[in-house]
Amino acid sequence: MSARAISTAEGLVNAPLLYKGKVRELYDLSEHYLIVVTDRISAFDYVLEPAVPDKGNVLNRLSTFWFEQTAELMENHVVHTDIELLGDVISEENKDILRKRVMVTREAQRIDIECVVRGYVTGGGWRQYQKNGEINGISLPAGLRMNDQLPEPIFTPAAKNDVGHDEDISFEVMADKVGAELAEQLRSRSLELYAFARDFCEQRDIILADCKLEFGLIDGKLILIDEIFTPDASRFWAKEKYALDVDIDSMDKEPVRNYLAHSDWDKNSQPDPLPASVVEETSRRYREIYSRITGQEL
Repeated sequence: MSARAISTAEGLVNAPLLYKGKVRELYDLSEHYLIVVTDRISAFDYVLEPAVPDKGNVLNRLSTFWFEQTAELMENHVVHTDIELLGDVISEENKDILRKRVMVTREAQRIDIECVVRGYVTGGGWRQYQKNGEINGISLPAGLRMNDQLPEPIFTPAAKNDVGHDEDISFEVMADKVGAELAEQLRSRSLELYAFARDFCEQRDIILADCKLEFGLIDGKLILIDEIFTPDASRFWAKEKYALDVDIDSMDKEPVRNYLAHSDWDKNSQPDPLPASVVEETSRRYREIYSRITGQEL
């Protein structure tokens, strides 16, 4: 485990901070953006304490890996991830702290749609299906069980909200928001990218149950942005743990969710700090998914 978890890069980066999300921080490099991925962790819309060592390193390096793997399928926003090219933006004394968690990107106009692809009936999709046999207005075969693989992956978009939960919407509502042509592009590219990553993970005995992707526009051209096929943006299951009708222990921050769900937290206030054992197990899981997907140690 890394000796130090990074809760923020403020004070470590010599550039204006433009945006601070739950995990990522965006800095202005004039021509480009600098994204720094911290070790902050969130659950149930709360940012928790303490930060999880190596989480940000995994998210950034795994996104870098997937952007490289999918570059022939879809152009993305990455310029480079080499901290040595940042000059005095990051001082020598801070380089080792931030080395694996930086990404320089092109500026893109974000499309405010979360492009979700589901290959299995689970999570929020399962809850929708139980009510009316549909997910985001898409009718599905009767008799599906929890965690069943769908006959074909489905595209189930959500309208992005910077505060609170994203809102599940139908494809038709999305088309009204962004235009029919762009909506078709988003759907087809999302399904294509999911299929690529699903097959890649299958060879490593990992099931990619679902994922969310984000896109932007540069000079009118659609590109991939943000993060891609990470534990924070995808649901990974170890193939050996796959089962129907149960909550599968996913390869992400499941220890945090389980701890909070079984604690006496009221879900309406900031939770108490996480126990060291939960933090350590969560860190281990992030490093494990990285090594299983990439074949490399962090």
